[in-house]
Amino acid sequence: MNVNQSAPPVPPYGQPQPVYAGYHQSSYGGQPGSTAPPTPYEAYNGPIPGYQQTPPPGVSRGPPSSGAPPASTAQAPSVQGAYGQFGQGDIQNGPSSTVQMQRLPGSQPFGSAPLAPVVSQPTVLQPYGPPPTSAQVTAQLAGMQISGAVAPAPPPSGLGYGPPTSLASGSFPNSGLYGSYPQGQAAPLSQTQGHSGAQPPQRSAPLQASSFTPPASGGPRMPSMTGPLLLGQGFGGPPVNQPNHVSSPPPQALHPGTQMTGPPGPPPPMHSSQQPGYQLQQNGSFGPARGPQPNYGSPYPVAPTFGSQPGPPQPLPPKRLDPDAIPSPIQVIEDDRNNRGSEPFVTGVRGQVPPLVTTNFLVKDQGSASPRYIRCTSYNIPCTSDMAKQAQVPLAAVIKPLARLPPEEASPYVVDHGESGPLRCNRCKAYMCPYMQFVEGGRRFQCCFCSCINDVPPQYFQHLDHTGKRVDAYDRPELSLGSYEFLATVDYCKNNKFPSPPAFIFMIDVSYNAIRSGLVGLLCEELKSLLDFLPREGGAEESAVRVGFVTYNKVLHFYNVKSSLAQPQMMVVSDVADMFVPLLDGFLVNVNESRAVITSLLDQIPEMFADTRETETVFAPVIQAGMEALKAAECAGKLFLFHTSLPIAEAPGKLKNRDDRKLINTDKEKTLFQPQTGTYQSLAKECVAQGCCVDLFLFPNQYVDVATLSVVPQLTGGSVYKYTCFQVENDQERFLSDLRWDVQKVVGFDAVMRVRTSTGQSWLEKSRWGAKFGREASGTCYTFSSDPVHVVSGIRAVDFFGAFYMSNTTDVELAGLDGDKTVTVEFKHDDRLSEESGALLQCALLYTSCAGQRRLRIHNLALNCCTQLADLYRNCETDTLINYMAKFAYRGVLNSPVKTVRDTLITQCAQILACYRKNCASPSSAGQLILPECMKLLPVYLNCVLKSDVLQPGAEVTTDDRAYIRQLVTSMDVAETNVFFYPRLLPLTKSPIESTTEPLAVRASEERLSNGDIYLLENGLNLFLWVGASVQQGVVQSLFSVSSFSQITSGLSILPVLDNPLSKKVQGLIDSLRARRSRYMKLIVVKQEDKLEMLFKHFLVEDKSLSGGASYVDFLCHMHKEIRQLLS
Repeated sequence: MNVNQSAPPVPPYGQPQPVYAGYHQSSYGGQPGSTAPPTPYEAYNGPIPGYQQTPPPGVSRGPPSSGAPPASTAQAPSVQGAYGQFGQGDIQNGPSSTVQMQRLPGSQPFGSAPLAPVVSQPTVLQPYGPPPTSAQVTAQLAGMQISGAVAPAPPPSGLGYGPPTSLASGSFPNSGLYGSYPQGQAAPLSQTQGHSGAQPPQRSAPLQASSFTPPASGGPRMPSMTGPLLLGQGFGGPPVNQPNHVSSPPPQALHPGTQMTGPPGPPPPMHSSQQPGYQLQQNGSFGPARGPQPNYGSPYPVAPTFGSQPGPPQPLPPKRLDPDAIPSPIQVIEDDRNNRGSEPFVTGVRGQVPPLVTTNFLVKDQGSASPRYIRCTSYNIPCTSDMAKQAQVPLAAVIKPLARLPPEEASPYVVDHGESGPLRCNRCKAYMCPYMQFVEGGRRFQCCFCSCINDVPPQYFQHLDHTGKRVDAYDRPELSLGSYEFLATVDYCKNNKFPSPPAFIFMIDVSYNAIRSGLVGLLCEELKSLLDFLPREGGAEESAVRVGFVTYNKVLHFYNVKSSLAQPQMMVVSDVADMFVPLLDGFLVNVNESRAVITSLLDQIPEMFADTRETETVFAPVIQAGMEALKAAECAGKLFLFHTSLPIAEAPGKLKNRDDRKLINTDKEKTLFQPQTGTYQSLAKECVAQGCCVDLFLFPNQYVDVATLSVVPQLTGGSVYKYTCFQVENDQERFLSDLRWDVQKVVGFDAVMRVRTSTGQSWLEKSRWGAKFGREASGTCYTFSSDPVHVVSGIRAVDFFGAFYMSNTTDVELAGLDGDKTVTVEFKHDDRLSEESGALLQCALLYTSCAGQRRLRIHNLALNCCTQLADLYRNCETDTLINYMAKFAYRGVLNSPVKTVRDTLITQCAQILACYRKNCASPSSAGQLILPECMKLLPVYLNCVLKSDVLQPGAEVTTDDRAYIRQLVTSMDVAETNVFFYPRLLPLTKSPIESTTEPLAVRASEERLSNGDIYLLENGLNLFLWVGASVQQGVVQSLFSVSSFSQITSGLSILPVLDNPLSKKVQGLIDSLRARRSRYMKLIVVKQEDKLEMLFKHFLVEDKSLSGGASYVDFLCHMHKEIRQLLS
């Protein structure tokens, strides 16, 4: 249940709850539970340290008499009476501390029964010998004690920034949501504790903690032992998987007929004999379940009865957290769309958190950059480094400098200052922006980044109004907008010379595999028409981009396509060890001028190599040749490489097959992600210097070492596309769509990017005019005197993630940068920030446009600063945080074991949430999991990252697949990582056919699937159409043009185009989803219970994965354990 919504209808908690297929559930009374193959959770630190297998001594009570219960419990059911004997705190929640914890004294016997001696019992009902009587079973349960735990430590006093709410795994007496309030006082609502009727919180609302109402029974409950197995417990058989559950106290039974379908009411009456402070809690830790303990017999042959009245055993629900009671990504996304999708996002407010990336919204630029260009992990930065270290929230920005904008939003304005060029600060070189302060009547300006005072050039002078702003501020984009462009002068060009228009070189593998698959013929045919759509600037009639062609196998073939020739000419270079370009004139040509010759060449290439038997290829010499051609033409450009196999021919960059799955989960696993030779790093460095970007299209039938081949595209700002076992009939549409987009998209060449921040220590000295000037700027009063004044200190960029090259610590160099690429920047504190001044970021990108024009694109962003942790947690953005953490982890696998990387992510997440719990949440039971409102999806999203193929591969995931995904995610923007790690699952048959709106997504879990429906799943790279086995015949006929489910072809990649409303609706939805993504998503039809369904279920990320990844519920339990361990 999401905190922003009322509880959805669910079965009464006294009834069995829906469970994940294949999960072990506890069974009682001798009835065997379903078993599943053991799945180790080594990554989750295994069993609890210090766990006691032998129960410690404690206080036990004798069985109740078989007569009427005592007067104090006359209103309670008999089962409740039987279980009222148990004190609280019998089961440890989370790892034990280094000091052995013992049960606190003071537990009182239920009623007047005499104390019984301590009886050591197994932790789950494991009777032995003949069937016992009901009284014997009760006596055995009464003496049972497990790892006595002390009551949780009280939370810090003096805190409480918001209504405390929590996630607990039960409604426990004297604890959690139901036990810590005096009788007669209503328990807090699940939406916002203590605030009944509260409205759904906005993302900018006051700090709130997410609260989740735990399962409660709809009738009399069994005792605490009816929960799931703990570590070290088991049935008499082999070890089984640990069931899903949350660590917390067990629920107090409600009166029969009570249903928890809404916010909880007042707590049930408590018995006077019960003592507060002993929470009976379940263990939510991970790790393989152990077998039966020593000296315990086999299970009961028959089911016993409980309580004083013998009878048939009652059906018991499994003790697990209801998935509907934990934060739902779908609900959060829908709430944000409803709350923030209707109004434009105005960027003029400093530190304002933008809508989620899943929300469609318009942006009005009023001084800060649009979130389409820059998104931050937090829009309120800690003022001190100590505060940042305490919170452990990474301070990072995901920057997409050339992002595509929707048609309703204007592209950045281009400002031309003529020969004088853009106005900059003399000291820090920051560019003019809306945050610069003009002083002395407009004759000077003070830099907002370093506080240096600069003279205003005469041609730029303008008077100030009564507020101190220039009167022409709204006429100049650089003074009123967050994003704009400057035309660069010759000083910003290489060798003080304006660049030539860029060139595209198509380099085609013509080895046997490429010819046989039909790739060469398909590609050449497509290029004939595709060359008409080369990128162009503005309203230009034709593109200024020139083109060239090379084919290769073991040798390279260059083609002269000069317009004056009747037929193209081929020149062969066989000395691949010393690569050179055999011709200059006629190699790079204008498409329109050489149209006839180019068309003739593309017709001849498939025929020339139709009978080839050459299977070996080279790779590094091909890139070298393209780079040399661009260097000879004195221009930047892009190489389009179409490659099919591992380059094993004798040549520089020759590779060997090093695929070895035995290295997985070893310390040497990192070598699988590292290039096997340094040749390609050196080559990439030369390409960047020349402005040569490389886009690689791979068509492998077997291992090709993507980790090595992708080095040059990665370091030059290029892209990698992979089509395993390429077949024209199945992959043609995907390949051609990707190729068309890759050729047509706008690219900036020979680019350099620098991120400046309001950082460092700046000292102002008295000047000849200093005595006349004292002005407040950015909230700080600068007094000019003979003594230096410390005015600014802040943050600086320290780490960068993405597809680029860096020759120093500040400049990001990109041979090419398109609108799909991002650069993620991490910031650290240099010194203290000011709450009044805030923090400023300026991203400056210098690049060459497709028309050969040198430009500077500037993005500015103003952030708030805070001295309270609550303000930090209130202004975080989880989607951006996950984007950063995924990139951090994917880079980490290059140098560290994967397990270490996974553990690092878990630890950081636990530290973030523990810091919030300790410093920002109101006092509450330690058995509750409290999450910040803006971070309540952090556990589910982080679990998706941990279960991804890079960090936890399944048996079917190849080494090349992992390397491909790793480099792909490195350049993804926030929207792409959001759908990649948590795919969208859309039901297609639940909404009316005539509806034109997109179906509401459901959570990515098998529980949400109905065998009578059809679902569409997208993750940004693939589309899956899952068809239930009981789908109506009419629906099958309308979509697939077959009469029954059995006739549907599993693995179908193209739906028939039919003239009926359902077919048109589904086709339109698929087209709409594809249009939003930068890569074409291939459709795969999956039938229920078909072999392809295992691939489909891999993307149901809330469930337990076949590779051992935890379910959402399990991981939430694990995070709770980690947080409690940190707080203890």
